[in-house]
Amino acid sequence: MKKFVGTGVALVTPFKKDFSVDVDGLKRVVNYVIEGGVEYLVVLGTTAETATLTQEEKELVIDTIIEANANRLPLVLGVGGNNTRKVVEELKTRDFSKFDAILSVSPYYNRPTQEGIYQHFKAIAEASPIPVILYNVPGRTASNVLPATVIRLANDFENIIAIKEAAGDIVQAMRLIQNKPEDFLVISGDDMITLPIVLAGGSGVISVIGQGFPKEFSQMVRLGVEGNIKEAYQLHYQLADSIDMIFEQGNPAGIKEVFKILGLIENIVRLPLVNVDNNLAERLHNFILKNS
Repeated sequence: MKKFVGTGVALVTPFKKDFSVDVDGLKRVVNYVIEGGVEYLVVLGTTAETATLTQEEKELVIDTIIEANANRLPLVLGVGGNNTRKVVEELKTRDFSKFDAILSVSPYYNRPTQEGIYQHFKAIAEASPIPVILYNVPGRTASNVLPATVIRLANDFENIIAIKEAAGDIVQAMRLIQNKPEDFLVISGDDMITLPIVLAGGSGVISVIGQGFPKEFSQMVRLGVEGNIKEAYQLHYQLADSIDMIFEQGNPAGIKEVFKILGLIENIVRLPLVNVDNNLAERLHNFILKNS
């Protein structure tokens, strides 16, 4: 699946001051990242504050991104949860004609065993009409999808094509790369260790910072995929401080502040998230000013 080699970005959901979805702002963000050179877009991921959106708002976000994208880039839709039956029902009833894959997070809160995780994704693979990208993010789910489980799923189901690996563990990522089937993609879910994962044989990233600085970050990933190590690390270190800053006080408050500084959207998040403080906002402003 070469379309998922490179940089995907997990799009934010902009809000207006009344906390309604900012459709025009979302269109501006979509155009900004496409013009910046990313390879694909991820819709309704964690960074989209999907947990706080109503079903009606989710459909509005989906329709807005499809319209703004205008078939320019592949689209990945977040379809996951900790109720397997509910996820399967959505997979059987939703129209996926505009999407190239789904991104499905490992079940959170329930803390299933590895066998439970396997059976959950088995049900998803059997129900999904389009390819499946697994999503492992133990910091949010409270359970780790171990490499053996990922490899088992990759070998058993042809439509499980990739994993977004966000355990923050470079050794675990390397074990996946070492033992995966040839065509299976290991995609970084951690911006700071994206380049090491790519240089170890990973296929790219689904990024947060990549939507704030799409030109520089996507070029870094492409250089890494091509093996241009020195040039890739120059871009990595140019962006490293911004990666730390956008996650310092929570995602997506940090990246929304970047967009505010760039004049694309307001920095408005929904509770229980709150905006970054003035100190962080000033540091992000200074970073952008210095690197513009």
